Amino acid sequence: MKELVLIHGRSQQDKDSEALKRAWIDAWGRGLAKVGLAMPIPEDRIRFPFYGDTLRDLVKGVAEEDAAKIIVRGAQEDEGAAGLLLALLDEYIVACRIGEDEIGRNLPPAAGPIAVERGPQNWRWVHAVLRTIDQRVPGSGALIALLTSDVSMYLRKTNVRNTINGGVGEAFDRPLDKVVVAHSLGTIVAYLLLRQTGSQAGWRVPALITLGSPLGIKAIRERLGGVRHPACVGSWFNALDPHDVVALYPLDQRNFRVVPAIENKTDVHNRSSNRHGIDGYLEDPVIASRIHGALAG
Repeated sequence: MKELVLIHGRSQQDKDSEALKRAWIDAWGRGLAKVGLAMPIPEDRIRFPFYGDTLRDLVKGVAEEDAAKIIVRGAQEDEGAAGLLLALLDEYIVACRIGEDEIGRNLPPAAGPIAVERGPQNWRWVHAVLRTIDQRVPGSGALIALLTSDVSMYLRKTNVRNTINGGVGEAFDRPLDKVVVAHSLGTIVAYLLLRQTGSQAGWRVPALITLGSPLGIKAIRERLGGVRHPACVGSWFNALDPHDVVALYPLDQRNFRVVPAIENKTDVHNRSSNRHGIDGYLEDPVIASRIHGALAG
């Protein structure tokens, strides 16, 4: 007998944990229907640990792009967050082949002399890079700023990490094999929790499925304290939309060298506007079938 553990990324505004769980299950059901499959387990064996309140926006109720602006401003006063933001932007500039001329065209107006030096201390430069990325995939600039905040808080603040890990860990309380499906920031939470706690706690995870994962980004990978396959995990399947900026790289031997190697699906067409939404991943028939097979096999 197996259970399914769903580990979410950023919390979605105006939804509670039950509504979010329902949305995940319904999207997976739509993916299963495309290949004529039904859910292989009852819903009482689907666990959805919710930690969204721990990482709520710095200003409650503001639009995502406005929250992103506030977060970037905050990074200017936080050396650790600023360092992560700069490293992330450097990777995106290279990966997206963004030229300095393109950044220059997106520089906000300046009241005084124009300064184009790079770095999070230069508010105009950061905005120009995020705006340029946003032009490639609408909404992606805000995603990167929000990802910076969430990853920085989770990796650097022990109280935040312990609260999240403790809550997610409760989903492993029953002595049953767990198939774990994680999305976005949730893939970092799942990876570190399974690697650091799984074997010691006696967890058995025959399959880990990560969706829209930022684990392959060097700036994040270098802050994980080493990279290795969690001993409690059997197979690891990773899927991404090539236009999902959060999942900048596949988890292959170049970007996430572990043994055994992670299987990657890199041709998902995520229908969400920013190509990162969980619905767009779970509705993919290949992903839906892989989850089904891991539970039924």
